[in-house]
Amino acid sequence: MKKQVFALFCVLLSACATYKSPERSTWGTYLYGASFADMNETAKIAKKPIYLGRGGRVVTDVTNKKPEMDYGDKNQNESAMILGYMSELEYKLYDALRSPGVSVQRAGTDVVVILVRDAIMELDAPEISSDGDDNLGKIANILKKYDATFLEIAGYTDSMRDTTAARALSLDMAQRVGVYLAEHDIQQSRMFIVGRGAARPIAGQDEWGRLTNRRVEIRIAPVR
Repeated sequence: MKKQVFALFCVLLSACATYKSPERSTWGTYLYGASFADMNETAKIAKKPIYLGRGGRVVTDVTNKKPEMDYGDKNQNESAMILGYMSELEYKLYDALRSPGVSVQRAGTDVVVILVRDAIMELDAPEISSDGDDNLGKIANILKKYDATFLEIAGYTDSMRDTTAARALSLDMAQRVGVYLAEHDIQQSRMFIVGRGAARPIAGQDEWGRLTNRRVEIRIAPVR
């Protein structure tokens, strides 16, 4: 009886434990196989053989093909399958991430999750918060199911005078999210990780706008 109570206590303690990023010196191990570059078409083509060699799949391998898709234009049918797959992914993310500072958007066939810094990190420390653990955990669970995708994890800051510091800070945020996802069984060969500093602001430079511009964006693209 005592052993059962102790085991239950350990499970509850583990469930309540606060997530903490591993030591920075180990990040290279967690992110081994990730690309530290923009996820453009050329980069995706170059990365695809590596991704497939590590067990990755393309969308048409994981989608239930309708009988009528054996006929007609092959490219058009594959595009319809990809569109359906990414629409399902978008809905799953939108339904799961109903919290302040988190939004899901569509960009062509890609899906973009925007995570304002304060929605995923501590206010006064560069560490994943309990809310961030919850949000990123939900994202990881969905990405494990919809695994025929590449991920660009991009960090951004608000406007900063020191552009070098801005890039370093934004890269730190992106890497922390990448490490978290890797710890939660997301294949590193799917990842592109970049820090863009104050580039591409999505809001003004007033108090609230600056808070919004400090963010991590996870852009999810189908593997064709």
